[in-house]
Amino acid sequence: MIPRARHLAAAALSALLTLPAFTGNAAATGESADSSVYSVRLTKTAADVQKVADYWQPERLKKADSYSPATPGSQSSPTSAAGAALGPGQGVTTTKASTAPLNVAPALPQKGAVAKTMGKVFFRFGAKEYWCSASAVAAKNHSVVATAAHCAYDSRQGKAAQYWIFVPNPGPDGTTPDGIYVGAAISMHEHWPGKGDYDYDYAFVTVNRGFTWTSKDGRLVMQDVGMLQDNVGGQGLALSKGLNNTIHAFGYPAGAQPDGSRPFDGRKLQMCTGTTRRTVAPSLDLQYGVQLQPCNFSAGASGGAWLLGYQPAQQLGGLNGINSLTWNRDAKDAYDAVSSPPFTVATGAVYRRAAALSSPQM
Repeated sequence: MIPRARHLAAAALSALLTLPAFTGNAAATGESADSSVYSVRLTKTAADVQKVADYWQPERLKKADSYSPATPGSQSSPTSAAGAALGPGQGVTTTKASTAPLNVAPALPQKGAVAKTMGKVFFRFGAKEYWCSASAVAAKNHSVVATAAHCAYDSRQGKAAQYWIFVPNPGPDGTTPDGIYVGAAISMHEHWPGKGDYDYDYAFVTVNRGFTWTSKDGRLVMQDVGMLQDNVGGQGLALSKGLNNTIHAFGYPAGAQPDGSRPFDGRKLQMCTGTTRRTVAPSLDLQYGVQLQPCNFSAGASGGAWLLGYQPAQQLGGLNGINSLTWNRDAKDAYDAVSSPPFTVATGAVYRRAAALSSPQM
């Protein structure tokens, strides 16, 4: 039994928060098919896509590494944060979850034998730009990105992020070697927008066809580069795999450690490898969390992929979670663990919705 004097510090990867120590194991698995999927349209027309693209022109992207890692701060008792209206193309739909079997295999890009699915998402809440980690996931529409729900939707304000884009394999100083993909729709479990439940802190974002900026006749124009999965490949999906699994977690951490040090600058993809166990954080409604240790990720790694059965040669595996919370279990100088919401049949229902959505034509 853990002594009462000992404390565990857990933090949303967007900010720090302290939690008391907890003992014992959850009796249930969090697996439930009785759930709903909540979708928010970000862009409906080519004009909507153009507006977002124009916001992220090269001069703004050059400053990308200086933007704040992850979303506005989450506290143990969620507080207000700057939010913004959806803007053009807003809309909400609700669908019931499906219990049909789901098996999603990873996919290589159309050209090349190595996937390049990892990247960053950039977006705005209020008047400030933020970024998180994310990954491309194989889907029938070839256009799905997995990230943390708090990297796409502010449940405290009930508002989606504005000007949301995914940049796979980002280069230094805002370069986009594999394109820029404007968000078309966010799909989440209803418990995230409804009450900020960290058991459901995941989102699958359907994106539009990618583009890069090119100069033509002295002005910048968008050059279509095709669909996300065709260009970078897609991770598979591994649901309901239980605990005691070996996981490779990825992300772009940049935030400070508990002692104030910053071992990561957010410019380079980092990886942690460890074994999963159960964890809880009642103040965040996290009852069935999955924790990975050791891992010293900090802010900026939010939304990064957890891969089961990772194959380094192809850089592919089965998506089994995303970075949601970071933990300082021994209350020392550095974070030592990271956790994900459980990926269950409810996660599969959210993924199905994202994979079935279409995006505006460029």
